[in-house]
Amino acid sequence: MALTVGSYVWPGQAHAVAVAAVAALTAVNYVGVQKSAWLTRGIVAVVLAVLAAVVTACLTGGTVRAARLDIGTDATFGGVLQAAGLLFFAFAGYARIATLGEEVRAPKRTIPRAIPLALGITLTVYAAVAVAVLAVLAPVRLSHTAAPLAEAVRAAGVPGLAPVVRVGAAVAATGSLLALILGVSRTTLAMARDRHLPHALAAVHPRFQVPHRAELTVGAVVAVLAATADVRGAIGFSSFGVLAYYAIANASAWTLTPTEGRPARIVPIVGTAGCLVLAFALPAASVLTGAAVIAAGGAAYGLRKALDSRT
Repeated sequence: MALTVGSYVWPGQAHAVAVAAVAALTAVNYVGVQKSAWLTRGIVAVVLAVLAAVVTACLTGGTVRAARLDIGTDATFGGVLQAAGLLFFAFAGYARIATLGEEVRAPKRTIPRAIPLALGITLTVYAAVAVAVLAVLAPVRLSHTAAPLAEAVRAAGVPGLAPVVRVGAAVAATGSLLALILGVSRTTLAMARDRHLPHALAAVHPRFQVPHRAELTVGAVVAVLAATADVRGAIGFSSFGVLAYYAIANASAWTLTPTEGRPARIVPIVGTAGCLVLAFALPAASVLTGAAVIAAGGAAYGLRKALDSRT
């Protein structure tokens, strides 16, 4: 997401902008979750306004054709699966809600209500944008543009909206990056408490009440990766990693007891199978790289457990 911010803001210096964005958002997160929440509210308002303008422009521009919603005969089942795998991370933001359990009022009531609400709003917005843009551009033209929403408003006869769309896209990517840094730092905190990561990362700032060491460490790691990685490779690798840990989460749900809110048995079975199918439908490079990193992490974990058992 940091690289996406850089690509929209200044394509020629995408890596530098990405690092600057990570540094700025890490600073915001460092001074308290309330500051992050207020910034997120502003970002969501801007993004929804821009998307509403895009949908309105597309559907009222006079170039809408219902026949363009047909994906055509060129689409294959494998291609659809691969696309679903690559886009899976776009729906993964709701997990950030769960990772903030310690910093949410009445988490037992708030989180179960917030997750389906967030998913429902996201799905509705995605569906509206997808229908509007496809009805203007059609699948083939849409697949050949690097800036689909800007291209859609130009095709709809509202070229003046294209710069606004570009700004909205940068703001949206910034919001996603903010939530990711916030969530991953809390995951780091939990892992540090359980001694899966250095215990020093479990420290909580006495004034701001945030895991400040975890925040700074995550920010530093992301900044280094943003300075060196390629955005396309990063998306594929990220999607494999997200699908892998969602598969683990679904499999873990099988072990819940009825008193812990265990879902129907079919839920973890379908969830695990679906995640694995999408993960291995991704491009081979993404699968191999992701599997190698997970294997290395598993080996390191096994080695540490073995050393701990000896001591």
